[in-house]
Amino acid sequence: MSTSAQIGVTGLAVMGRNLARNFARNGYSVAVHNRTAAKTRALVEEFGDEGTFVAAETAEEFVAALERPRRLVIMVKAGEPTDAVIREFAPLLEPGDMIIDGGNAHFADTRRREKELREQGLHFVGTGVSGGEEGALLGPSIMPGGSVESYATLGPMLEKISAKAADGTPCVTHCGPDGAGHFVKMVHNGIEYADMQLIAEAYHLLRSVAGYEPAEIADIFRTWNRGRLDSYLIEITAEVLSHVDAATGKPFVDVVQDQAEQKGTGRWTVQIALDLGVPVSGIAEAVFARSLSGHTELREASRELAGPSVTPLADAEKAAFADKVEQALYASKIVSYTQGFHEIQAGSEEYDWNIDLGAVAAIWRGGCIIRAAFLDRIRAAYDARADLPSLLPDKGFAEEIATAQDDWRAVLVAATQQGVPTPGFSAALAYYDALRAERLPAALTQGQRDFFGAHTYRRTDREGSFHTLWGGDRSEVSA
Repeated sequence: MSTSAQIGVTGLAVMGRNLARNFARNGYSVAVHNRTAAKTRALVEEFGDEGTFVAAETAEEFVAALERPRRLVIMVKAGEPTDAVIREFAPLLEPGDMIIDGGNAHFADTRRREKELREQGLHFVGTGVSGGEEGALLGPSIMPGGSVESYATLGPMLEKISAKAADGTPCVTHCGPDGAGHFVKMVHNGIEYADMQLIAEAYHLLRSVAGYEPAEIADIFRTWNRGRLDSYLIEITAEVLSHVDAATGKPFVDVVQDQAEQKGTGRWTVQIALDLGVPVSGIAEAVFARSLSGHTELREASRELAGPSVTPLADAEKAAFADKVEQALYASKIVSYTQGFHEIQAGSEEYDWNIDLGAVAAIWRGGCIIRAAFLDRIRAAYDARADLPSLLPDKGFAEEIATAQDDWRAVLVAATQQGVPTPGFSAALAYYDALRAERLPAALTQGQRDFFGAHTYRRTDREGSFHTLWGGDRSEVSA
């Protein structure tokens, strides 16, 4: 077999197959391999006219087909399947070759693999790929980590197959060393969870409080998508809500079980945020909302619990309420992105990755699931001030939230009065209010901790740590 392929893809399920086709469509010769050889043959037979494919049935044939430095993309399930593929291929490679993991790997696994392969002289590039099967084929947002040397040869290829933002910029950037790419992808997915939960809550409010039907709500979302909420998720929400089930003639959303599933990246975002000490309450509430939706026995047992008397809005009030929901949704989305970027910033500092937050915002403008028009403004905010501690103090966003906050609060009052759960909206507003508060009740919490555990506290009027002797005269001592 000739050494003719510029890049190789092993693992030809939907994502791997489409990524291989994307490379071929963009003029690259692509070696393709799958554990089941029939999938390899099927790809070449069905899509061979899209470009140059080199089919390989064995690992040895696959590696032999790649020009050096070899670029080998793994598209298999995260965890042990990825480790198994690495164990199979790494002994066949030579120093300077690279293995690119395009799956949804945990960034800690990526850091481990990168270190192990670096010691063997191989480059390991943990690469987040967002956009689903359509994005993999037509242009995803790509978040590679790994060494600078690997990106020098791999980067131009990724830039060519990636999505392009409205200004033509490729939606790919070198995120940083070892696990930086998969970390950024993890947080992307966490923001995605929060975004979807907020949109779902907006739908719930428009239907349960305002009394709109799904098709009417679809039209409202289409209107929103022509404004500042312009985004992929708002766009597809309108499509889902307007869809009618062919079998029953009912709105599609009325025949789907209200139990949302998850694959784990949202949970990882929350777990790692806890480790880093970063509050991502909006993302956490989105994860817990999906979890709660699946506890059917618990929900059934609680169905008859008391709730408020529901008073539907009059027709004259509905449009005004929808406008308020738009304000609440937009403000809450800003908070979700704020929390996500804060986690990326904290991870970058913890692991010495030096992630460019403006560049991350830029590559999320196209291809990925959370692509949205206002990412241009997030990019501009970080480009103007790389050390921006939060998006919320940014002048433009601060002014918009100042305008939105009264409606945001009114929507939550209405939701509470009508018994409509809004954990995402509520968590976002609580986060916003906590940040702007002059004093938080954490002072009382510290007093409690010192009382029962002698955990000490700091004072506002002098330096040092202190402990109160809570028995007897309650005198204070320096800790």
